[in-house]
Amino acid sequence: MIILVKKRQKAEFGYRNNKVGYLCMAPFLILFFLFTILPVLISVVLSFTDYDMLSLPHFTGFQNYSYMFLEDDVFLIALKNTMLFAVIVGPVTYIMSFMMAWLICRLRKLRDFFSLAFYAPSICSGVAISTIWLYFFSPDAYGFINNFLMNLGLISTPIRWTLDTRYVFGVVMFISIWMGMGTSFLTFIAGFQGLSEELFEAAKIDGIRFAAQELVYITLPQMKPQLLFGAINSIVAAFGAFDICVSVAGLPSVDYAAHTLVCHLYDYAFIRFEMGYASAAAVVLFLITFVVGKIVRKVLASE
Repeated sequence: MIILVKKRQKAEFGYRNNKVGYLCMAPFLILFFLFTILPVLISVVLSFTDYDMLSLPHFTGFQNYSYMFLEDDVFLIALKNTMLFAVIVGPVTYIMSFMMAWLICRLRKLRDFFSLAFYAPSICSGVAISTIWLYFFSPDAYGFINNFLMNLGLISTPIRWTLDTRYVFGVVMFISIWMGMGTSFLTFIAGFQGLSEELFEAAKIDGIRFAAQELVYITLPQMKPQLLFGAINSIVAAFGAFDICVSVAGLPSVDYAAHTLVCHLYDYAFIRFEMGYASAAAVVLFLITFVVGKIVRKVLASE
């Protein structure tokens, strides 16, 4: 009897009984393979070669990886900056997006206005937003922050925000946090609006009185899918930091203070045309992002 049921289930999920479904999925699967899976596979293959886009790739084995970790000091700086960026910007953006969404959802009249205000920065490109912020962090006396501090008498000479190694990476992280709250924030807003009101009413009957108790015992367990999506989105954005770094600090930045892995592979790929080495850097970045994403998914995945 069990064997017959298994055979029947297998037949129901076979290709012949689901032709329409597979045909509907085909365009997405083809595009996903061509523009996502295939480029990753090509990058892995090219990472073991010496390729300059003009001649045929020459197989070099693990030479790119050994040079990367043993001789390329700039790569190690970029790796350190990327990890520091991910550790600070990722969690801060994630937590602030969640808390702002939680606070705004508790409002009644101004909810839509504040939702639009927090989501609006993510619509604009990083280059455009960075240009606006450069007015605030301009390294001369005409910059808004320098002018304000000098008028208060707190400083006598302008702070070189984007030209000093002590400040430039902090400026990049600040702008990235401000810009990175949009997508995760919108996800959390949607999650909060889909919560069951019956559970909150039952919780009040059971003795829950404070908003923090509702957040811990009622809200968070119901929002695991949104929390997972927001975490993955923050991780990918943090490890892929590039446009804001280049717009604010330049390429390369002063003493490579704001040099990230994406900046490093972009330099080798599209300025030096060393595609083999750039592919190796891309593979390393992919593996780091994949491993961290798997860890976060295991922690936040719904049971």
